[in-house]
Amino acid sequence: MKPHVLVTNDDGIESAFLHQLVDALSQHFKVSVAAPAFEQSWIGRAVSRHKEVEVIHSPSIFPQSVDAWAISGTPTDCINIALGNLLPEKPDIVVSGINIGYNTTETLILSSGTVAGAIEGALWGLPAIAFSQCVPGDLFEAVRDSNGRTEGRFNDSLIAAAQHAANIALLAVQDPPKRGTVLNVNFPAETTPTTAIEDTFPAKIELGSLYKETSPGKFNFHYSEGTIIEAHPQSDRATLERGKISRSLLDFSKIGQKP
Repeated sequence: MKPHVLVTNDDGIESAFLHQLVDALSQHFKVSVAAPAFEQSWIGRAVSRHKEVEVIHSPSIFPQSVDAWAISGTPTDCINIALGNLLPEKPDIVVSGINIGYNTTETLILSSGTVAGAIEGALWGLPAIAFSQCVPGDLFEAVRDSNGRTEGRFNDSLIAAAQHAANIALLAVQDPPKRGTVLNVNFPAETTPTTAIEDTFPAKIELGSLYKETSPGKFNFHYSEGTIIEAHPQSDRATLERGKISRSLLDFSKIGQKP
């Protein structure tokens, strides 16, 4: 019997990056999807306390063997609702992604809805992995605006990343990481079936202001790459720049333990 994986993301249930991941996972897993009905990027570990969350059973979005729900909440909502209310039994693993764009450095990891979806799975005692794909700067806006649809050389890279993701997930089920941890995996823009995986740690950056004043007293979000505080060749950002797959272990297992 195939192991069971629960999948979410923060780009929304229609994201082509999510669908590519589901296709790859389906070769090895029974797949259930509980994903936001619309984009929830930069939402972190937000929980929809002050609004009603709608859950729509949507199996027709994916191939026949995949069960799915579109949820009008955050990635954390999606995993919590699925584990607590939708699935008759716990899955073997929770996977989040593939995110459109990387989730590297401490600052971006803590802001990421994709990573937060995986964290929620880890807090239920399950193996959990967040997957993200670096997108070339000249393609990013077009890929984002087309809901993750890609073509040509970068589409080949995404397919390779999804296959790596499925293999990493399968290994995590066979040899689970320590309870209460999350694997944060980032794929370089040019990922191939033979791209090496390196163990890394989140780079330290100073992001500075993420807002610009657009009119008196009003500010809009404006992304910044930030400034690297401590350069190190095994940081997640440096590893991606070398064209390797970054795999960082985020350890939440000691939170609440006595010193």
